[in-house]
Amino acid sequence: MAAAHVKSNARHGLRLHPLPVRIMHWINAAAMIIMIMSGWKIYNDEQHGLQWHFFGMWIVVLNGLAYLIYGIVSGRFRSKLFPISLGELVATVRDALTLRLKHDDLTRYNAVQKVLYVGIMLVGIVVVLSGLSIWKPVQLSELATLFYDFQTARLVHFLCMSAIVFFLVVHVALALIVPRSLVAMVSGGPVVKQ
Repeated sequence: MAAAHVKSNARHGLRLHPLPVRIMHWINAAAMIIMIMSGWKIYNDEQHGLQWHFFGMWIVVLNGLAYLIYGIVSGRFRSKLFPISLGELVATVRDALTLRLKHDDLTRYNAVQKVLYVGIMLVGIVVVLSGLSIWKPVQLSELATLFYDFQTARLVHFLCMSAIVFFLVVHVALALIVPRSLVAMVSGGPVVKQ
């Protein structure tokens, strides 16, 4: 009976990373590279930096909205990212610092993963809002006041970009340490028990 249930789940695509999640993940990966590289071009006052940044901006915003809507409507956020237990978070950090962190079950996120994924989504929202405030400070003055002034919005935007780069470095390093997780983001990963 259990084998029939697993085959049924596999046939219906109930995998760790459903196809929409994988597509949005890789679109976002490419868009983030465009945004980071073009952001440095803007900072260095290089030609075409703004055009690339605006191109990447729309991809990030539209893909981000699609991901948020999918995550909420499908229940993925509720089932994968919540609840976050403080006790589990402390235990996971302790295990990671003592090099005893296990990741045997790819279908279950540990507390650190949950905090990092929720955190990076919040950083993504703030980086978009601060970016809009920098792009159109007069037209979006109400939004810009959230950041006090133009320079603070620039600083917040830079700090968010730094947080995203840090997340990407850790994310990719961990994916290379646990290659099954990288394969899962390409193939869909193991069947998820319901």
